[in-house]
Amino acid sequence: MLFVIDIGNSHTVAGLYEDDRLVGQWRLKSDRNNTADELAISYSTLFAMAGIDARRITDIVIASVVPKLETAWVNCCREHLAANLRQSPLIISAATVGGLITIRTDNPGEVGADRLVNGIAAWDHYRSDLIVIDFGTAITFDCVTARCEYIGGIIFPGIGISLEALATRTAKLPHIDVAARSEKLIGTTTVEAMRSGILFGYGAMIDGLVKGIGREMAGEGNTVEVIATGGMAELISPYAELITHIEPNLTLEGLRIIYEKIRNR
Repeated sequence: MLFVIDIGNSHTVAGLYEDDRLVGQWRLKSDRNNTADELAISYSTLFAMAGIDARRITDIVIASVVPKLETAWVNCCREHLAANLRQSPLIISAATVGGLITIRTDNPGEVGADRLVNGIAAWDHYRSDLIVIDFGTAITFDCVTARCEYIGGIIFPGIGISLEALATRTAKLPHIDVAARSEKLIGTTTVEAMRSGILFGYGAMIDGLVKGIGREMAGEGNTVEVIATGGMAELISPYAELITHIEPNLTLEGLRIIYEKIRNR
C-alpha cells in the first residue's frame, strides 16, 4: 500500500492507496509541535479504526510546506513504518519532479511542493492549458500549459484569514460561519452582509483573475480548464462561474501519480 501525505499550514491530509484506489483518507490539524511519536500514535489509531493493517504500507510519499512538520513525519515513517518499506519516503520538491513537469519560473526551488503536485495531477488528467485553484490557508492559482510547463501563478489570503481579520480587527463585526449559502448579494443583516461579501466577493475575484490569466496563457477564444481543490472549493464554486471542475482529492491523487511515474522511471 502507498501512504501519501500532504502537509499544509492549517491541515495535514493523508491517504492510503491500494493500487490506484483510495482506501482511506484523514484530515487533521497541522501542529508544528507534534513529535514523530505523537504522529505515530494518531495515525496508528486512525488505521485501527479503519481496519487497516499499517504493516501493509510499502511506500510513502510526502509533500510539505511546513519544514518542521516534514522532519517529524520523515522520522515517524522511518521509526514506526520502516519494517516493510521498500525505500525511504519520497519527498516532493522541484528537483524530485524535474522530469515530470518543466518549471518556467525565476526561482524553481521556491515553488511549493503542493503546487507542483496539483499541477502534475491536473495536467495528467486534462492535458490542456489549465489553472488549478487550491482553497487552503492561502488561495493559490497555479498555471500549467498544455506542454506540462509550470509557468507561475497567484497567491492571496484564504477565506479563513479574511474572516479572522474581519472579526479581530473590527470592534463590532462578529465571527461568522460561511457554510450556509448566500442567496442574494445585498445583505439585510450584518451577518448576511459579511457572508455575501466573502462568498460573492471571492467568487467575483476568482472569475476576474481566471479571465485575465486565460488571456495571458492562451489568448482570446482559447479554452483553459479551471480546476478547484482544497477545503473551501465546494463552498466557493457556486459563486465562481468559470470553475469548470472540482477535484477534492487532487493533491492526494497527484502524490500517487508522481510516485508511480518516478518508480516506473
